[in-house]
Amino acid sequence: MDTTTLASVASVIDGRTPTSGTGYLSRNPADLADVVTAVRLGTAQDLVEAARVARTAQAEWAQVPAPVRGRVIANLGRLVEANQETLARLVTREIGKPYAEALGEVQEIVDTCDFFLGEGRRLYGQTVPSEMPDKQLFTFRVPVGVAAIITAGNFPVAVPSWYLVPALLCGNAVVWKPAEYAAASAAAFAELAWRAGVPAGVLGLVIADGPSTFDGLTLALEQRLVDKVGFTGSSAVGEKIGELCGRHLQSPCLELGGKNPMVITEDADLDLAVEGALFSGFGSAGQRCTSLGTVIVHEDVRAEFTRRFDAAVRAAVVGEPHGPILYGPLLDQKFADSYESTLDWIQPHHTVLGSTAIGRIGAEAPREGFHGEAGTGLYYHPVIVDGVRPDDRIFLEETFGPIVGIIGYRDFEQAVELANAPGYGLSCSIYTTDPAKAFRFRQRIGAGMVSVNNSTSGAEAHLPFGGNGRSGNGSRQSGIWVLDQFTRWQSMNWDFSGKLQKAQMDVATVEPELGYRLPEHWAGR
Repeated sequence: MDTTTLASVASVIDGRTPTSGTGYLSRNPADLADVVTAVRLGTAQDLVEAARVARTAQAEWAQVPAPVRGRVIANLGRLVEANQETLARLVTREIGKPYAEALGEVQEIVDTCDFFLGEGRRLYGQTVPSEMPDKQLFTFRVPVGVAAIITAGNFPVAVPSWYLVPALLCGNAVVWKPAEYAAASAAAFAELAWRAGVPAGVLGLVIADGPSTFDGLTLALEQRLVDKVGFTGSSAVGEKIGELCGRHLQSPCLELGGKNPMVITEDADLDLAVEGALFSGFGSAGQRCTSLGTVIVHEDVRAEFTRRFDAAVRAAVVGEPHGPILYGPLLDQKFADSYESTLDWIQPHHTVLGSTAIGRIGAEAPREGFHGEAGTGLYYHPVIVDGVRPDDRIFLEETFGPIVGIIGYRDFEQAVELANAPGYGLSCSIYTTDPAKAFRFRQRIGAGMVSVNNSTSGAEAHLPFGGNGRSGNGSRQSGIWVLDQFTRWQSMNWDFSGKLQKAQMDVATVEPELGYRLPEHWAGR
């Protein structure tokens, strides 16, 4: 493993690095002695300054023809593709994501760039008929202006691309605030964007902690320097950002947490369901917003599914992220601390399965088949909690770690009710061989994304991504739907009649004979 400390990382505003700021060490969670980089955290004023620079730069960037902006996005895709292995290895080192998954994450950027390259030639408006002669109506997509994008570190480069790529393509300037514990990955991605042709002032990188970011965003909104906020993170912080934006009559793009259910019907293929539950529940150590929260399984197959799921989880390899593993460490010490608090939610009425212990893997609590040296990193046992009840905290709240609950149901209506009960609405899954059950589930579930006989996790660049309820405000990332987050509709009417024509007043009318009735003899009477 490379333990070379990278050059220090800091905010970059208009190509310049602020000189002030406190220190932070980004550590490899698989080997806490490995310092990936030293980070100089920015201040609230850094975010304000980045927004001010972006405000000036955006006006010029918006004048660049959209197809040309699309070529810049294409350049970014090619650069990321050429640097895929290096960027993936950095992601693995900095957040502990298995290397195969990190490669897939970097590929997601390439896919996103490939998709939005074409949108540079398809930012379509419409021509609309007028109700008056010699008058034409038009609609146009126009950029919102300056977007402040705040992202989490569990997907340190893929999820930011969902925001940055369409925002830049549409002619906006961006101030990006990544997670400080994934600062090196963010700096590498930003560098590729600048090298691809994104002007320095159009993309600003501000690395700061949460309180400084919120304070800076508050100031920037008060000074009307930010026109759109995008946030990926916890529901609790999303609520605060939503309140802040609402005070300025703005609608943020919020992609928040999830408590994603998986319903397994009595007719399901249990081996397939186990495979899906294993990946979606424990892949990335359960640290995806789309990770499986609770398995809702029909009582007729509950015992057999639980037996098979327990066996699969016990056999899964946990360990060093460059090895043949299911998952590696937790992202950062703060997530390890939070997850250990979550383990306190396990109650006496629960049955714990999946491993030989719960909590951190180490000499006192070893994991059979562990790959590597457990004592060096933030490694945690996988946990299955059987016997979950609808009023349990572990059923109602996001856990963000390698833990999955199991609850039984007897009839289909009860399954749907349980799936909706926590109030999140990001992702869900149903395993069934009955198409009617699949379609009824889709009709009744509150989630923004539904999988049939597939994992709760997984996204494609051309499909809308996002949630409802506690998982978000209905905004969507990815695909053409995200264009509505980074453009506003502008209408124009052009009257070439040579006179003032007033809508609704100077409209020609046709007088019908509404009292007319067909002769009765036409009906044969």
